[in-house]
Amino acid sequence: MALNPKLLEVLACPEDKGPLLYFQDEDALYNPRLKRRYAISGDIPIMLIDEAQTVDSAEHDRLTAKAEAEGIRPTFEPATS
Repeated sequence: MALNPKLLEVLACPEDKGPLLYFQDEDALYNPRLKRRYAISGDIPIMLIDEAQTVDSAEHDRLTAKAEAEGIRPTFEPATS
């Protein structure tokens, strides 16, 4: 089951407060800036820094290429000042 679109609009990385990429088929949210993946368990995002998985460069490249190929957009657009 997909995460609620309204929830996705407000989900941000707990560390840098930036947007995330949502990979529904992998039950994961990904922060490409910090190379950190947050699991989704039972339709609940696990947004704890200590439980996030830091990915290596190859996995980062795979995830960013997948996001581009599948048109996966960030959870929100950061505000510009």
